[in-house]
Amino acid sequence: MTQTAVPTALTPAELTGDYVLDASHSRIGFVARHAMVTKVRGQFTEFAGGAHLDLADPTASSAHVDIEVASVDTRNEQRDGHLRTNEFFDAPSFPQITFRSTGVEVLDESTFAVTGDLTIKGTTKPVTVEFEYTGAAKDPFGNVRVGFEGRASLNRSDFGVSWNAALETGGVLVSEKIALEFELSAIKVQVEAPAEVPAEAPEA
Repeated sequence: MTQTAVPTALTPAELTGDYVLDASHSRIGFVARHAMVTKVRGQFTEFAGGAHLDLADPTASSAHVDIEVASVDTRNEQRDGHLRTNEFFDAPSFPQITFRSTGVEVLDESTFAVTGDLTIKGTTKPVTVEFEYTGAAKDPFGNVRVGFEGRASLNRSDFGVSWNAALETGGVLVSEKIALEFELSAIKVQVEAPAEVPAEAPEA
């Protein structure tokens, strides 16, 4: 979102503009502790979003993303089915998780704190994601691409995702604290030049 120490041949003017998320080269995931002894990693496989990057004033940048709850994938069909029920995400009633940025803070040359409104299961709360700018390039198809990796943590009960089970040895089956992980690739929207209006022929 600003000039960084990451090498790139692209100028600030080339990088400034509107972007769409390339979901096929991005990942939105989460990590929860299971049974107090190990971690379960999951992801959402269907999502869409975009951003406006302002190189002159990074604080004027913005981002948004819409995640399809039913696409949750933890590599266990039974667990995924449970996550879609009202004991967790309630996908039939709340089919999307959304994020809308409300502010950007520059932490250093390549790190940014993006604060926004996260809505899960009908509950909206502010969340701050710390993003690292990982680089920019022009791909073989002429697209300008930028990359970011981010991480945040939240308490799932704050969003009404509160199901749990007590363990005989103490503690609970699923941790309340959840880590969010973002590996994002975005493509700059190409602005088409306005068509030239043909000059009128002079009258005879």
